[in-house]
Amino acid sequence: MLHIFDQLPHGLLERDATRLHEILPGPSLIHLAGQKTDTLFISVLLHGNETTGWEAARELLIKYSKRPLPRSVCLFIGNVAAARHVQRHLPEQPDYNRIWKCDGDSPEHHMARQVIEEVSKLELFASVDVHNNTGKNPHYACVNRLDQSYLHLATLFGRTVVYFIKPDTVMSMVMAPLCPSVTVECGQPGMIEGARHVLDYLDACLHLSAFPEHPVTPHDLDLFHTVATVKISPELEVGFSNESDDICLLPDIDRFNFNELPAGTAFGQVRTPGKQAFHVRDEQNQDVSARFFETNGRWIQTRTPVMPSMLTLDLDIIKQDCLCYLMERFPLG
Repeated sequence: MLHIFDQLPHGLLERDATRLHEILPGPSLIHLAGQKTDTLFISVLLHGNETTGWEAARELLIKYSKRPLPRSVCLFIGNVAAARHVQRHLPEQPDYNRIWKCDGDSPEHHMARQVIEEVSKLELFASVDVHNNTGKNPHYACVNRLDQSYLHLATLFGRTVVYFIKPDTVMSMVMAPLCPSVTVECGQPGMIEGARHVLDYLDACLHLSAFPEHPVTPHDLDLFHTVATVKISPELEVGFSNESDDICLLPDIDRFNFNELPAGTAFGQVRTPGKQAFHVRDEQNQDVSARFFETNGRWIQTRTPVMPSMLTLDLDIIKQDCLCYLMERFPLG
């Protein structure tokens, strides 16, 4: 499935995400030489409806179309077939950000293995995987290691940083052993400020000569640790306003993202009193549902203070992936 180029295909920079399929026959790896030989790996469009990464990468390459790149770039453009239809992934496809553990036998898993083989040959400076959120979230970076170079790479994007080790099938996880690696979450698709933020960030990465040797200071960083994943019980129907649904979530539930919520905060209601609505698993894949949530009558409420992220109003995302992640503050030192 993977297509490899050693220069920009003609006409690529003239296409938005929905038209990349006109130039690229599928997932593509593009090697571009720069003045510094150590390579910045950039990944965009692992989810076809998260277009900010491509918009920023395209503007970056247009900027350097008449002059040398400050550093070599390896650009991975992921799910162009889904991008054509503005979908996270097509019905017959796996999620392109859940294949990088390479523990499956699908064409996409084979493609992921080939990408890893190719980039492992490079002298890598850093890896940046660009994503959007579907709900209301601040811009933030994610790391899978707490090494100082990874934290410096993350805080170059912003002071809000999330550390997680689950899910372990994401691209940043497989890149982490190779070089400092981050995922950047830059708000909802189509927002000009998101593309500008990522463009400035990638340009800064191109010019960075090395990562500072001193530790990131605590006052420069708001570090959170993802401790659990919340999913809807698969046998239950979920919605936001239909009383016939098994679960009726609050219609503005994404306002909870990155807010520290007290115990007793309601996430919604269940049609059947006492019914377990959420399945919550920690980093060791243990069921910790009873630690975080309870059903009080029909109300689904938190049992302990929590800080959620990635709550969304998109029912497809909730069903395909998860309702949200739960975080706690992670002190440095």
